Amino acid sequence: MITVNGKTKDWNAEISLEELLLELSLSKTLCAVEVNDELVPHRERDKYTLQDGDKIEIVSLVGGG
Repeated sequence: MITVNGKTKDWNAEISLEELLLELSLSKTLCAVEVNDELVPHRERDKYTLQDGDKIEIVSLVGGG
């Protein structure tokens, strides 16, 4: 189980951070991602494998005026 933005999600297989973003339809969205309170650089998302119990926070940028 992992927690994404405060909501618990059950994943049965190992998944990379990039795969999670694809599943959430956020892979093309400009966003910042923290895993367990540590920022994961964009270039490392495909190499970062999520572990059971990880807490992920995804913040997308919103423009406006």
